[in-house]
Amino acid sequence: MKRALLGVNRLWWFGGAALLLVLAVAVVRQQRTPAVKAPVVAATPRNQEAVAALGRLEPAGDVRLLAAPISGIGGSPRISELLVEEGDRVNSGQLLARFDTAPTLVAQQRLIEARLRNLDTRLAVQTRDIRRYRQLSRSGAIPSGELDNRETDLLKLQGDRNEAWAEREKLKAELLLTELRAPMAGTVLKLHARVGERPTETGVLELGASNRMQAVVEVYESDIDRVRLGQSVSLISENGGYQGALTGEVIRISPQVRQRSVLSTDPTGDADARVVEVRVALDPSDSQRVRDLTGLKVIARLAATRAPGQP
Repeated sequence: MKRALLGVNRLWWFGGAALLLVLAVAVVRQQRTPAVKAPVVAATPRNQEAVAALGRLEPAGDVRLLAAPISGIGGSPRISELLVEEGDRVNSGQLLARFDTAPTLVAQQRLIEARLRNLDTRLAVQTRDIRRYRQLSRSGAIPSGELDNRETDLLKLQGDRNEAWAEREKLKAELLLTELRAPMAGTVLKLHARVGERPTETGVLELGASNRMQAVVEVYESDIDRVRLGQSVSLISENGGYQGALTGEVIRISPQVRQRSVLSTDPTGDADARVVEVRVALDPSDSQRVRDLTGLKVIARLAATRAPGQP
C-alpha cells in the first residue's frame, strides 16, 4: 500500500514539474517575439469650405473727389455751369464746371490790362524824354536837378507797371480756379452739387478711372482665415443688375478689421458686424461688362481652398 501511494506521489510531482516547464517555455517565447504595432493612419485634412460675402463694384484705378476753390471770404463759389452728368466719360483736362466768380475776375482783368497799356505808353514817352533831357543837361541847357526829377518819375512808372503786371498774373491764376477740369481720364461717378449751389466738404463730383473694375468684398472676421491671395471668386448681382456671374481673383486682403459698410437687403442682417475688406480683380471681359455699374451691390463666393499641408 505504501509503495502504491509513493508511486502516485511521484507521478503528481513529475506531472507538476512538466507543467511548470511548459509554462516557462511559453513565457520565454512570448517575450522574444516582437510586438506587432498597429499601423498609424494619418488623418487626411479636409478642404476648407467656400466663403460667401457681400460687396460692391468699384473702379480699379483712382477715385478722386473734385472740390470747388475757396473764395476770398472763406467759402466756396456757386456753380454757374455744370457740363457733365453721372456716368459721363471725360478726358484729361476736359472742362467739367464753371463757378460764378469768373465774371468779377474777368472785369478786374480787363481793368488791369487797360492800366498796363496806359503805363506802357507813359513809360515809352518818359524814356524818350529822359534821353532828350540827358542831352540838354550835358550841354547845360537845363539844370541837373530837372534831369533827376525826370529819372525819379521814370522809376516810379516802372514800379507801377511791375505792380500791375503782378496783379494781372494773380488774376490769371484766380481765373483758372473758376473752372473745374478733369485731372485724369475717367467716368463721373457721382455729382455732389448742382448749378446754383455752393459745394460743401463733399466737393463737386467724384471722378473714377474706370477702365478696369474690381469688387470690394467684406468678409466676416470669423471667415477671413479661409481667404487667400489668388483665390478664385465668382460674383452675382444681388438685385439683378447684370446677368450671370462675374469671375475674378483675390488681389489684396486688408490688415484692418472694421464695421461693415455694404448692408444686405435682408432686414435681419447684422449691420454692426466686423469685417475685413478683400479686393477682387475682375477678369478683363467681365470688367468691361460692368464698367458703368460702379457701386452695384454683389454677392461674392470665394472658392473653397485646400487645407494647409494638403497637396
